[in-house]
Amino acid sequence: MYKVIGTNTYLKEIGKWPKDYKAIADKIPQKLKENPLLGDQLSYPFLRERRVKERRVYYLVYEDLKVVLLVAASGKKDQQTTINHIKDNLKEFRKAAEDISKQVS
Repeated sequence: MYKVIGTNTYLKEIGKWPKDYKAIADKIPQKLKENPLLGDQLSYPFLRERRVKERRVYYLVYEDLKVVLLVAASGKKDQQTTINHIKDNLKEFRKAAEDISKQVS
């Protein structure tokens, strides 16, 4: 089973969503613990998204660490900007996932 961790950025963005959207998004981590490859693959096999109505939750799957890192959430309008930001910061996200993996194991 995978550990699913939300970054501060992700948690802040989700906190701004309406209650009904947030209720759906709050169920995603439990589903990802069991099957981290849910959702749509983006540019890389480990970069994925789940839709919540017209909004998106973005996450990185680190199979070797058994960690799923919820990194961002956005609307359709900001989708490409958000994906580009994630891709530009993959090294930092990897380091964060490694640090988390050490703490929870």
